[in-house]
Order: sequence, then structure tokens, then C-alpha cells
Amino acid sequence: MPDSAASIPGFCRDCFREQTVAVRRCLSCGSPRLLRHPELFKLTLAHIDCDAFYASIEKRDDPELADKPVIIGGGKRGVVSTACYIARIHGVRSAMPMFKALEACPHAVVIKPNMEKYSRVGREVRSLMLELTPLVQPLSIDEAFLDLSGTERLHHDPPARTLARFAGRVEQEIGITVSIGLSYCKFLAKVASDLQKPRGFSVIGQAEAVDFLKERPVTMIWGVGKAFAATLERDGIRTIGQLQMMEEADLMRRYGTMGQRLYRLSRGQDERIVETDGEAKSVSSETTFNDDLSRPEELVPHLRRLSEQVALRLRKAELAGQTVVLKLKTADFKIRTRNRRLDSPTRLADRIFRTGLQLLEKEVDGTRYRLIGIGVSDLSDPGFADPPDLVDPAATRRAAAEDAINKLRDKFGKTTVETGYTFSHRRRDQ
Repeated sequence: MPDSAASIPGFCRDCFREQTVAVRRCLSCGSPRLLRHPELFKLTLAHIDCDAFYASIEKRDDPELADKPVIIGGGKRGVVSTACYIARIHGVRSAMPMFKALEACPHAVVIKPNMEKYSRVGREVRSLMLELTPLVQPLSIDEAFLDLSGTERLHHDPPARTLARFAGRVEQEIGITVSIGLSYCKFLAKVASDLQKPRGFSVIGQAEAVDFLKERPVTMIWGVGKAFAATLERDGIRTIGQLQMMEEADLMRRYGTMGQRLYRLSRGQDERIVETDGEAKSVSSETTFNDDLSRPEELVPHLRRLSEQVALRLRKAELAGQTVVLKLKTADFKIRTRNRRLDSPTRLADRIFRTGLQLLEKEVDGTRYRLIGIGVSDLSDPGFADPPDLVDPAATRRAAAEDAINKLRDKFGKTTVETGYTFSHRRRDQ
């Protein structure tokens, strides 16, 4: 540990000049955004998280929303996908039912999610990440782990300053902001990225890890949700510091393999590496209804429209899937999933829909549903997808028709051509 504050390495996050003395503002540009830490130039593992991603994109695209509370979601039966920080001040949170969000913040601007746009921006951010290091592990559309070991010679900067420059590029070139957590392991890098949102950059070093965690709640540990936290609470365990005082054998005896995780993470021990094979495992689309539905004639148009959305995403991603998965959520919030593996991969809406329809028919038994979704898993290269069907020539003709429809939609818009399943129900789920 350094003998004086003046010897702690640091730099300005706006002009990137090194700060050799302890000051409140940058001596070069006057910015208060100074970053100082004893291990600042030794740490290489980062977690990057876009700030209120969907809402930030909408505010970027409509400057009139800049100082207004914005909620991304839709429909009186829907839930909040994300909310800007102004809305969060009023108590709005992700996954909150929309009616509760509007009770908390009645003057909020509600915008229906535009996943195609958000995915495009996510790819732009990911592209900038890959310019820093090939070791990028996406966790979702708007966050990823990065390992910048060995990149100092490439970027002529230590990883900390390279990450700060990256954050500046995202703001200038893409128009949104990110928060960064820098540490020596995944667990603490992710914890750090949440500490100072938005536009945060927090550092947790190895020397301070145990003391930093000591007073934190057990829910900070990855994998400790509400249910398990309640179990720990019943056992008198509320803080990570209490876990630090327990033996590994005792924790494993009480909680099995989770006990070992509690023991290690409570001490800042996390040997997981950044893995780059985190490609999508499935492609899906779902919708929540304004009112519960139970009849086939109500559910089938939604199934068809969602199948077309999945097929479009497969084509854009140059993927095919061999297992079709149907998802239903009942009025009392119970989830049903049904799947069927095809004899060959597909990227056709017709095959996805017809398979999903067969699965749906067995679930239409009077049960009222609040959500339906369809997707495909077992993703692969589309080169072997949808071979000619010698048993069902009509399927081949439908595939040719779908290809023609797709070309018209690509040229003139998504609603240029519609099937009989969706035409009369075009706006029912909007």
C-alpha cells in the first residue's frame, strides 16, 4: 500500500492526463472526473454495462425526451423493460408491471420497445469492444466482460486508460453512455460497474476485496436471489462478512455446491475466465396480451406474427434453428414451455409457425394465457436449412412463396404483404 495519497496512480477520465498529486479537479482541464486507485494500472478484467440502454437510445434519437422520465415497455398488461434514471428516482424498476410503474410515475413517457434498433446499437458497441481486445464475453445485448491482459503494447496505454477512452468513444460516436467496473476477477468487475451509474468507472483491487465485501449484503453475491437470501436470513446470515467468518466445509454441509460458491466469492475468489464462445443459444420473440386469451382464433394470429419475427431475426443473423420452442404464461403467471426437434434446421416462418401450432393445439384447453412466445434453439449455419420436402411438395411451394414475400417486405416494408393469419389482427397486440 502506498505511503501517501500523492503516490496513488490516477488520471482524468475526460482529458486522460495522468494525475500525480491528490486534487479534486484535473490540473489540465478542470474536470472533476478523476480516477485514482493503488492498483489502477495493474488490473485487466473489466465489466462494461450500458446505462439504461433502451431508454438512452430513445433519448438520443429524440432530444425532447432528455429531461423527461422515460419508460420502455408496452400495454397495460406489460412490464417495464427498462427505465431512464429520472423515472428510477420515482421508483420505477425493470420487470415492474406497467400499471405499477405508471402509478409511481404517472407523467412518464412510455415507449414500446424497438428491439431491432436496440440490437443494431448493441452491435455497434460490441464492435468497439472488439477493437480493445478479442477477449469479449457478451452477457446480454448491453453488457459484457473484457479481458485486456497483454493489450498495453497494442494501445500504448494501460487497460484502465484504454477503457476510459472507450467510454468517451461510445458517447461521441454512438451517443449513449456506459459504466465500467475494473478488477482482477469477474465477480468484482461486475459489482464495480454498478457502483457509480451512470457514466461510472469504479475499481476494486485485490488488496481491498475482503474489506470491501465485508459490510455488503449477501444478495450482492452472484446466484443469491430472493428465495436463497430468505434461506440465509432464516439462518441468521445477512452480510458477506458473516460468510467470511464461516468454514468452507460448514457452508457446503448447509448449502451444497452453493456453499462453496458463497465461501469463495465472499473472499473475492473467482477464477472464471472471459470466454469468447458466448454466442446466442436461441432466437425467440414473445408478446404480452392486454387481456388474457384462451381461444385458438385469438392466439394463432399472435403465434404467426411472432414466427415471422423469429424468421426475420434468423435471416439477419445468418442462422437456422432445429428445435422449436413454444412458451406460454398463464393468467396466474405459471410458465409452460413445449418444444419439438425438427429433422433439419429451419429459418422459415412457415415451419416455425406450423410446428408451434401443433404444440399450441395441445395447450388450448380453456386455460387463459397472458403471454405467448415462439423461438428456435440448437442454432447452426443456415447452409443445411430447409431442404426440399419430397414427402410434402406443398411445403416446398410455401417456402418459395415465403422467400418471395420476404423480398417484397425487404424492399417495401414489413406490412406490404401479410398472411391471412395476421391481416385482420395487425394491431391487436400493439
